[in-house]
Amino acid sequence: MAVYRTVVVGTDGSDSSFAAVDRAAGVAADAGAKLVLVCAYYPASKHDVEQAQDELGDEAYQVVGSAPAEDTLQSARDRAAKAGAKDIQTIAVNGEPVHALRKVVHETSADLLVVGNRGLNTLAGRILGSVPAEVARKSGVDVLIVHTT
Repeated sequence: MAVYRTVVVGTDGSDSSFAAVDRAAGVAADAGAKLVLVCAYYPASKHDVEQAQDELGDEAYQVVGSAPAEDTLQSARDRAAKAGAKDIQTIAVNGEPVHALRKVVHETSADLLVVGNRGLNTLAGRILGSVPAEVARKSGVDVLIVHTT
């Protein structure tokens, strides 16, 4: 059986993605592997930023740029540590999830990618594609799709 050295897992802050984080953390802990937590995000438009500043005042920093992704990654880091992962890295990536995950897998020389199954069994997922299906086809490394729904 292969021993994984670097495990990448994607999270968007949903319960489904956090279940994938839990599983990835367990695999990383068992293998003594590095765990890389990835959250893709899109930067807020100028209009969205101005609207947030008008409505939120000093709290607007929470929705600007990568702040929501960083919060998601901190929650995921806490979960991963609780599940036994020791060597944890977090990366927020500007862009769509499949590209972000593939990029981080390549940059970190990961040998396992973990994602939740959300979107695999939906009509939209079958017609438009889903993150789990796309990364399974395109990642070039082992992919663990965690049953989360």
